[in-house]
Amino acid sequence: MWLGGAVVFAVLATANGAGYRYGVSDQAFYIPAVIRASTPDAFPRDAPLIDAQARLMVLDELLAWLTRTTGVALDLLFLAAYLVSLALIWAGVLSIGSHVYARQPSDDASTDAGRRWRRTLWTTTALAAAMTLRHRIPRTSVNSFEPYFHPRMLAFGFGLLAIAALLRRRTGWAIALVAAAAVVHVTTAIWFAVLIGVAIALVDARMRRLVVAGAIAVIAIGAWALTAGPLRGAMVRMDDVWLQAVASKDSLFPTEWPLWAWVGNLAVFAILIVVHRYRQSRRLATPEDRALVWGATALVVMFLVTLPAVAGHVAIAVQFQVSRVFWLVDFLATVYAIDAIASRTMKVRESAAAIAILLLAVSASRGAYILFIEHPERPLFDLHLPDDPWNDAMQWVSHQPRGVHTLADPGHAWKYGTSVRVAAGRDVFLEDVKDSAIAMYSRDVALRVVERARALGDLGSLTPDSARTLATRYDLDYVVAEQPFALPVAYRNSRFVIYRLR
Repeated sequence: MWLGGAVVFAVLATANGAGYRYGVSDQAFYIPAVIRASTPDAFPRDAPLIDAQARLMVLDELLAWLTRTTGVALDLLFLAAYLVSLALIWAGVLSIGSHVYARQPSDDASTDAGRRWRRTLWTTTALAAAMTLRHRIPRTSVNSFEPYFHPRMLAFGFGLLAIAALLRRRTGWAIALVAAAAVVHVTTAIWFAVLIGVAIALVDARMRRLVVAGAIAVIAIGAWALTAGPLRGAMVRMDDVWLQAVASKDSLFPTEWPLWAWVGNLAVFAILIVVHRYRQSRRLATPEDRALVWGATALVVMFLVTLPAVAGHVAIAVQFQVSRVFWLVDFLATVYAIDAIASRTMKVRESAAAIAILLLAVSASRGAYILFIEHPERPLFDLHLPDDPWNDAMQWVSHQPRGVHTLADPGHAWKYGTSVRVAAGRDVFLEDVKDSAIAMYSRDVALRVVERARALGDLGSLTPDSARTLATRYDLDYVVAEQPFALPVAYRNSRFVIYRLR
């Protein structure tokens, strides 16, 4: 039954995310990072840009080792990692639901084990269905679920299992699972470390000294990282050029959020507090639940405390994107709100079943609408790069020497589905969405992004002379375009032409 439920969960979650697709969105960074970790001489020109973020992680090295050791293609390895992420999230949802929802409301005198089991089953099903309803956490650049492999989702899966371990007072396991999350995605692990650390300190007096010692160790490591480690220089203020490079990232500066984003995120925290107090009145809440709510409160306080540094454009405060803590708050509010709603009537089992069926119906209908009406061109699982003119052109580029340098529309990744670095494995002059995101981690990258955007201007206004000037200045070999240029043609298909610039 649980295996069948896992399949349904995977299908609904993926459908609500508009289908699994390899090479999209943030994979414009992660795939080149793995390629570079596997092949050090890859991306000879873009290496400083890729390394600006890759130096802060170890997962690229682990995945590169797997590709070298097993010989598995990168697209299949990313699919496997996506499925592992789904499995961990599913296991976390089951483990949390089977513990939280097994309690009976104070006014339900039933002691029938079968009724309690059915109530737990239905309410856990409701939580799983709610988890498939992908949604954006307002102005945080994070979604509740990503329909492709993202290290953040794998770390989230470990974090859910850590919450489940905490609920059962298995504090050692909770700490180990947060540590595993740190190997995968550091910042997501930090949010779970705060959540779990505060909760452990409140429920387990024996572990308080360990939590305090761990906090001191983390502070010491952070101080080293800021002074001599990979984060050295991050305490500086971002200047105008640096800010210009990241200006399109409206999630980075909460002090500039519109009112609705503030209301949306703080309202979720308020819901968590309200439903927790309601559950306490029904004697559903345990000390572990209370501790987790305090942990969520600590996350929100941390977000508020760092706001002055973010408003002052201190680089490290901006880079940590502390607003993403609302992702965890959103999850906890969902867990406890479902329990509170299901326990409002005397017929608790029937109420839980109704909620589960409603959420399943919403998830299934929404997923069907997205796949069959909104995006009928997309399969549920697109395991490889699609066979289209853009990737055909990129295949040609990929067969050129590793050092070739390509110019394409700066918006090519979102216009055509994948970036040159992903589809061809070659250097590209500018990919505005991902390059501006990486610019957050390095002023040098920010200078590069701003300079190249100014030098290029609009690709549509490029002339043969200006193209050759760019080629001389930046050592460019080819330009990939839909519009015609009076330049020598290297390759052509039904939509794109690749012109020689030398």
